[in-house]
Amino acid sequence: MTVIITDEDVARHLSMRECINSMATAFTDFSGGEAVNLPRARYQARHSDPTRRYFANVHVGAVPSAGIACVRAGSQIIIPPSPTNDRRLYENPRPFCWGIVILFDIETAEPLALMHEFQLSGMRVGATSGLAVEQIAPEDVKTLGLFGTGKQAGAAFDAITCVRDFERVVVFSPNADHRDAFVAAKAKEATGKIEVISATGPQDVVRGADVICCCTTAMEPVFDGDWLTDGQFVISIANSDSTNKKRTEVDEITYAKSTALVVNDWESVVDNDQTELLEPLDAGLISRDQIVELGDVVAGKVKVRSGGEGIVYYKNNSGLAIQFAAAGRIVYDRVIAEGTNRQIPTEWLGTDLGALYDAGFRPSP
Repeated sequence: MTVIITDEDVARHLSMRECINSMATAFTDFSGGEAVNLPRARYQARHSDPTRRYFANVHVGAVPSAGIACVRAGSQIIIPPSPTNDRRLYENPRPFCWGIVILFDIETAEPLALMHEFQLSGMRVGATSGLAVEQIAPEDVKTLGLFGTGKQAGAAFDAITCVRDFERVVVFSPNADHRDAFVAAKAKEATGKIEVISATGPQDVVRGADVICCCTTAMEPVFDGDWLTDGQFVISIANSDSTNKKRTEVDEITYAKSTALVVNDWESVVDNDQTELLEPLDAGLISRDQIVELGDVVAGKVKVRSGGEGIVYYKNNSGLAIQFAAAGRIVYDRVIAEGTNRQIPTEWLGTDLGALYDAGFRPSP
């Protein structure tokens, strides 16, 4: 039987610490050539409403050590940026996320599960940023500066404060209502262990922060790189691709101040034409030998540490299918152990070729 894994299953069965650990497995295996991942594919198509577009987001890959291959397929309606809107807005007619992750068994090729993508999508991005902080930031960091108050910002808050004992988190969003609600919610979750502060402007987030994390839907830089000082560790998750070539959360000054730049996957930078990194590279603001992959840091092949001269910039530059595969294995095993009535016959998802096999044929799909 193939099981349906819901967002509630993911939230119940996967802690942030476990998600971070699974990201470490995925990226270590990727660095060693064991895990397989192709650059993501995104495309847009014409919508009947000229102010909207159809948007698809597809990832494929496998983590053999977890026994899982997966396909993540996201399907959305968006409102693209315009002169009156500086962000890409997701506007499905029905308030649903229609993305799904198919988990395949590497040994049998059978689909083990159809998993909702929404909960895990945010967790694995935050967990990967948390993994980067765990590997790169000094132990004695005190202040986290956070741009954004949405799902991704919440996951980043949870992950980064999971790996380091921050004393305070300073939060900014241009939407004051969202900012105040986010700060209140995170302060309540922290139960006095971390001071959560609402910033009145972006400079307050950067000033004095050991780690600065950008988790926004912004199309333009959210702070001035001139505000950065030696020793800071900057993280961003926004990136451009073939459907949107001019999206970045940091400016060229941030690149110029970077002594090292870490990415998830260099092949994705090139394949997806991530111009916000390629253009500073072409301009000589950073050299190719300063750019390393997170998996090589986690595997111990290269050493990158913040806290010294200049800054370290981690560009969480692309989602990878291996993230869903590694974390999905944990959730799948726990759903099976718990027992679930959300099952469908696996045969419904395939074509019976028994007669052809009996006749000696092995047709391709």
